[in-house]
Amino acid sequence: MKSTAEFEKIYTAYWEKLYVFSFKITQDRDLAQNIVQDIFIDFWERRSELEINSVENYLFRAAKNQIFKHYRNNRFDKSIPEEKFENYLIENITSIDEELLDKLYSLLDKLPEKRKEILIMYKIQEMDIDQIAAQLQLSKQTVKNQITSALKQLRAEMKNMDFATALLLHFLLTFL
Repeated sequence: MKSTAEFEKIYTAYWEKLYVFSFKITQDRDLAQNIVQDIFIDFWERRSELEINSVENYLFRAAKNQIFKHYRNNRFDKSIPEEKFENYLIENITSIDEELLDKLYSLLDKLPEKRKEILIMYKIQEMDIDQIAAQLQLSKQTVKNQITSALKQLRAEMKNMDFATALLLHFLLTFL
């Protein structure tokens, strides 16, 4: 982004979304406005050095970081905004539609069979690592490694998706 016209287009497209997002988490209008203002000032000042694949991803990540920075600097409990962030997602997901579930299953299908089986046992069947290791006759470390590899692979696949879909899938994987 090199021109003021490009910047204005991005600003116009995202300032309200960022404000609503920030306000829902902070419940403070002034703070939310300041966060959005800081994001766009930083965005403008660093425009020549930034290489951004997705403006939306960048801006929302910046908002979340600014909110946590504010709470960290003011010595507030960071779990409060994280909880509000999770609540924001829950409130704004009316239901898990079939398309989102199809994408989740499609991602899971890209995993190697054993890795997929271990992840399903861990996330969906809510088995702990000891139970999975015993049932599959694997070491606990192998099970841990497979879970870590599966989640890493899924996150890599989600990078190619639009921000909202990736965020919802991340949320589903985290809280299943």
